[in-house]
Amino acid sequence: MQIIRYILFPFSLLYGFITWVRNKLYDFGILKSHTFDIPVLSVGNLEVGGSGKTPATEYLVKLLEPKFSLATLSRGYGRITSGFRWVDASDNASLCGDEPLQIILNYPNIGVAVCEDRVRGVNRIKDTHDLVILDDAYQHRGIKPGLSILLFDFNRLNHPQFILPTGNYREFFGGRKRADILVVTKCPTTLTDANKQLIIKKLKPFNHQKVIFSFIAYADDLQPLTKGIDIILASNITQKTAVLLLTGIAKPQPLLDKIREKTQNITHHNYPDHHNFTSKNILKLVNNFKAIKAEHKIIITTQKDAIRLKDATFEQQLNNLPIYYWQIGMAFADDDRLTFEETVANYVNKY
Repeated sequence: MQIIRYILFPFSLLYGFITWVRNKLYDFGILKSHTFDIPVLSVGNLEVGGSGKTPATEYLVKLLEPKFSLATLSRGYGRITSGFRWVDASDNASLCGDEPLQIILNYPNIGVAVCEDRVRGVNRIKDTHDLVILDDAYQHRGIKPGLSILLFDFNRLNHPQFILPTGNYREFFGGRKRADILVVTKCPTTLTDANKQLIIKKLKPFNHQKVIFSFIAYADDLQPLTKGIDIILASNITQKTAVLLLTGIAKPQPLLDKIREKTQNITHHNYPDHHNFTSKNILKLVNNFKAIKAEHKIIITTQKDAIRLKDATFEQQLNNLPIYYWQIGMAFADDDRLTFEETVANYVNKY
């Protein structure tokens, strides 16, 4: 696969040139970037998938929801619908995308909308809400957000910065200049100040930018996929526990490593990001789980995957199986948390 990517390097040069020209057209005002009279915050990344955009969006929601009537807006990746749509907690993931559905389930009192045209989407939202959070919108230059948050995965900082299709970058590294805050996600909790300085040197922030370090916060308990099954404490997973891990996310390694801290007895069913599970996938899951010879065995998945598993098609197949999803969030050390939250507050309080 890697060899094929390098063969496609000429196409990366072409793609990179096209994105560079497009960005310059916006920079020079030839293509119009819209602004709005309400706070608009953007969360995004330079790479494709897996940098922690949804946890970052949910952190902003938790921070701002007590003071503002807010809404999130995303494309709604993988949905079969089109145009503007308010997301309802009763939706199926195919109608709105798994990530927007996850947000509305976790924060039912906010507005969650999907729309391919972000300008149109904000125009629909702004009359009924005080503030908009754009999820995965860094490359959507049609809107100029008031505060732009750009995420970098700690585990990929040393990877080559190649443009698609050779690498995973959507645009050149220089595109980071448009951001106000650079957040390094998925850091180890043991990250030293010396390591932070090396990362800051690598990111080469501009004078107007702040660099913040965050890590994954795992919930203390695991939630059951179906009703009638009790939650379990993460501390109850031991070396005697056999885990069948089911993932359809871009980068499952952090979750796999977290489970390995508790048990080495892991069978991993790994699918691509946003994978639409099929009856064949579920049948394989059920059969493999039944074949595990262990007194204590469970199935663990992510909340994002659990959203797609809650389908009437799978109800009978999954009935009474001990399937749990492990919720995650974004967390900061105290100094970084204060810097991040103060920067966000200073921006929104202007309004």
